[in-house]
Amino acid sequence: MDRYRVKPGSNIDLSKWDPNDSSGFDGDKAAGKARVIELNRKLEALQELLYAERKHKILIVLQAMDAGGKDGTIRSVFEGVNPQGVHVASFKAPTPEEASHDFLWRIHQQTPGRGEIAIFNRSHYEDVLVVRVHELVPKDVWQQRYEQINHFEQMLAAGGTTILKFYLHIDKDEQKQRLQERLDDPTKRWKFNSGDLAERKLWDQYQSAYEAVLNKTSTEWAPWYIVPANRNWYRNLVIAEVLVRTLEDLPMAYPQPVVGLDKVIIE
Repeated sequence: MDRYRVKPGSNIDLSKWDPNDSSGFDGDKAAGKARVIELNRKLEALQELLYAERKHKILIVLQAMDAGGKDGTIRSVFEGVNPQGVHVASFKAPTPEEASHDFLWRIHQQTPGRGEIAIFNRSHYEDVLVVRVHELVPKDVWQQRYEQINHFEQMLAAGGTTILKFYLHIDKDEQKQRLQERLDDPTKRWKFNSGDLAERKLWDQYQSAYEAVLNKTSTEWAPWYIVPANRNWYRNLVIAEVLVRTLEDLPMAYPQPVVGLDKVIIE
């Protein structure tokens, strides 16, 4: 999975990254989905260990164009995990209270505690994506935010948080198909937002904004992964593989039981 990790200081051109890539599986959907099920089982066990030990913290950031698959990723990759130790935070337009503080104020409140996995469905990166594309603040303001984000994430990492950031990479044709499916399927129509069509017209501007994010904020302590996401099963596989390997590398162990339990008799 290291092929998808963005090295610090990279010069990413998203047009050169194939959103249909399925390296190692050659489009074998059945084998890929079987691997995801296997990874789900491993993730369940690792997350239970993480929650029991209450030592490490995991922050997962999901960013994508509209219809990029963030919701589907959360449903599929985290199926079966203990909900007591996982929470999802979705960041939409700031409330008046949130807007009266610095842009990271609302973000910090949702970061994980010990033993927790926090999943950000969109994130603090909206303040260098939407804000940039729509010119909601002056350029000299949002330009400073890359460095501010890096410092913020470095602080979290220094405090014991493992950070994984995933950009779900789809192409414009795939987005069109998914938006059309939302219109055509009565069970998905509630997800359709006409505002997505206006945002779609700004595709190139968003691609440039994402390239800047990937180039400026993929660090050793908070790496970005560019995930080929045209195929849902492969998207899920890449993210699950990275997450499981990361958790397996953490020095985790179940807490030692209270002394004398071997003498306890339950009548």
